[in-house]
Formats: sequence, structure tokens, C-alpha cells
Amino acid sequence: MSEIVNSRRRSLLSGVLAAAGLVAAEMPFVKAAYAAASPANSSQALAPIKQIRAGELDMGYFEAGPAKGKPVILLHGWPYDIHSYADVVPLLTAAGYRVIVPYLRGYGTTRFLSDTAFRNGQQSVVALDIIALMDALKIDKAIIGGFDWGARTADVIAALWPERCKALVAVSGYLITNLEANLKPLPPEGEYGWWYQYYFATERGQAGYEKYRHEFSKLIWKTASPKWNFDDATYNRSAAAFDNPDHVSIVIHNYRWRQSLAKGDPKYDALEKRLAQAPVITVPTITIASDFDGPAASGAAYAKKFSGKYAHRILKDIGHNVPQEAPQDFAQAIIDVDKF
Repeated sequence: MSEIVNSRRRSLLSGVLAAAGLVAAEMPFVKAAYAAASPANSSQALAPIKQIRAGELDMGYFEAGPAKGKPVILLHGWPYDIHSYADVVPLLTAAGYRVIVPYLRGYGTTRFLSDTAFRNGQQSVVALDIIALMDALKIDKAIIGGFDWGARTADVIAALWPERCKALVAVSGYLITNLEANLKPLPPEGEYGWWYQYYFATERGQAGYEKYRHEFSKLIWKTASPKWNFDDATYNRSAAAFDNPDHVSIVIHNYRWRQSLAKGDPKYDALEKRLAQAPVITVPTITIASDFDGPAASGAAYAKKFSGKYAHRILKDIGHNVPQEAPQDFAQAIIDVDKF
């Protein structure tokens, strides 16, 4: 597992090294639905937002498509929000899917039910939030897709609760965190790429993110996707989600927990112990790599972590925010993995 994790860490630091290869041919109706979309600067807001009690949260989410359609749950990352899927949703609803896009804890309209609840960002609890959402919506099983935090969360659900995950689309592949592996230092060039995590490890970093969260997040957007020419309106639409009162606490805890600088909740220790064993994911899966993944774009470092029917796709000239930068490719992966 340490080799997988360290390969993934190094790949993130490679910035925009070109990847090779192309995705499978798109289906005609997806091409037609996509023709009217503008993925770089979509003005379509996902609205209205619904609220539902899910575990310890009052969770905000967007839903579209036929009520009896096959459910698809799409999970965003940091520092992004549900609008990473603004142009994916219409492609999937046009294909007959029921699409649900929740705000993760600390984002948008999602709120804790208790003022005193631990603002916990560890991987298992974020996954449990989505299980609680599925329970609240009476969804037994769904196709789950995500990138960044969303891909990690989707991986965790597929690994721990495969009976709830019909199929998986995971950008950057197998992202389940191994705390022990994360303690191993990288060469200086590698560590340089993680500057924001080390910044977050300090009180200055927490204060800086609190004060400059919008400027900070916009910088991450630019550095993680240098070829994506998004406009201010597109960024500001998502940045509004970072004004959540728990956003900074969740983000800081998540990154400190990953470096073993903050403790998780002991009641999730059993789940984290299972995840530390790097469980193989058995559900049908498509992984997607982009320029952001650098040398790991081939998927070779994690291909053996998926034992079910599996495919890996590589997108050129695309950065980290794959569903917003390449919505047609992401939607096609959801449609294709449903047929595995």
C-alpha cells in the first residue's frame, strides 16, 4: 500500500506533465446533449437545493432526472462544490438517470445538527455521510462517481460497503488514505507540491485560510488545472459554498488528520483500521487520469486494487477538476460503467 500511496503523492506533485491516450468513443446521444454545453464557463446553477437529515447532518443536495431512474451520486472535492457537475447532470438525466449531487460536510447548505458536534473531516466519516444520505433517500444501491475528496469517498464506500455501490467512477484511481504511509517523507521536489497541506498544519495556515479562503481556493483551481480557462462567474458560483460556517474547520481537520497531526473520532477506528489494510475494491470500476496525475496517469500503480470488471481512461490537456473540465468524458464513464 505504501508504494501505491507514495506513487499517488508523487504524481500529484508533477503538476501538468502530459498524459497519453484517449477515452473510449462517446455515445451519439451524449454528443448531442453535450453540443449545447459550455464546460469551461457554464452559467447553469444547480437549483433548487433540497435539504434532508442524513446522520449528524442537515445535508444540502441537488437532484434531477426521473424519480425511478437508476440513481447516480456525484461527489465533489476540495476546493470545489456541486457545480463541478453542472454540465454532467444534464447529460446523465438525458440518458434517464436520477442524479443526486450533495454538498459534503463543510460546504454549501450542509449543516451539522448539533453545535457541539466534532467537526471531523476524516475519510470514513465523510463516506458515512453519503451512506446516511442514501438511507434517508431510500436508495439501496447507486452508481457513485467523484474526484478529489469525492473520489476518495467513493472509493471508501465501494471498499467498505460494496452492497451499496453498483459501480464506481473514480478520478485519480485508488485514493484511500493510509496514515502510516503518509508519514514517510518524499524528496524535496515532491514535498514542494504539498505546500498547502503543510501550511494548513500551522495556526498561521488556519488563520490564513479563514481570511483568504476565496483567494486561496482560486489559486488551487489555477495551479491544479492550468489549461482550464474558467471565468470569475464560474469560480464565484462555487466559491459561495466555502462560506459554510464549518468549512475551514472541516478542511483543516481533514488535512491535519491525513498527516497524523489531528486525531479522528475513536468510534470510527474500526473502519479506519480496515481502510489501512488497503482493501481491494470489487465493484465494476472506471478510473480516470488526467494531466494532474503526472507519471501515475497510466494507472499501473493502483490497477490491481480493483478486482471487478475494470477500465482505465486517460484524458489529455485536462486538469484536476475532471467533471467540470471534461463533462462529456465523465458522463460517458458513468454510462459505460453501468453496463459493466
